[in-house]
Amino acid sequence: MEQLSIEDAYLYTPSVHEDERGTFREWFRGDRLSEVIGHRLNLAQANCSVSRRGVLRGVHFADVPPGQAKYVTCVSGAVLDVVVDIRVGSPTFGQWQAVEMDDRLGQGLYVGEGLGHAFMALSDRATVVYMCSESYAPGREHGVHPLDPDLAIAWPADLEPRLSRKDAAAPTLAEAREKGMLPVYDECVAFYAKMRGTGL
Repeated sequence: MEQLSIEDAYLYTPSVHEDERGTFREWFRGDRLSEVIGHRLNLAQANCSVSRRGVLRGVHFADVPPGQAKYVTCVSGAVLDVVVDIRVGSPTFGQWQAVEMDDRLGQGLYVGEGLGHAFMALSDRATVVYMCSESYAPGREHGVHPLDPDLAIAWPADLEPRLSRKDAAAPTLAEAREKGMLPVYDECVAFYAKMRGTGL
């Protein structure tokens, strides 16, 4: 379980066991995740997203509290998965880190509450499965434009991004901050501490 350059985001690389029948891996280990985040991941919802090459989803986030932590893996094809620190006051505010995930390595990515999350499909067809700590609540869900030039996320230059209407209409990071839409770092840290205190 490796912490990314952005605090509260972790990448898990499982062992892949292969024989003549195929492969086997543990793509999620609750005990190992609990060791690094200090509490169990509450499983409230599990989603499966199938995307064509070039489809770009995000940057999505939810109000904190309660936020929505995610544990993401790619079970078919390949994606470029990106975590963005959109927590106002964070030492890494406005920074991002990209991880290429595919069905060969089977890595799992944990995205803590208050962080932004996005991914682009690199293969002709990519299937991403992710578990969420809270159920989808439209009133608490928001987005930042994934092509915001100030964020300058390095999406693959050879792919034409395909965005939903909602994502294409999302504000830039600066606009979202001006509107008071973004999570506040100190409030997120207090929420994480509360979660560790409950042990849930």
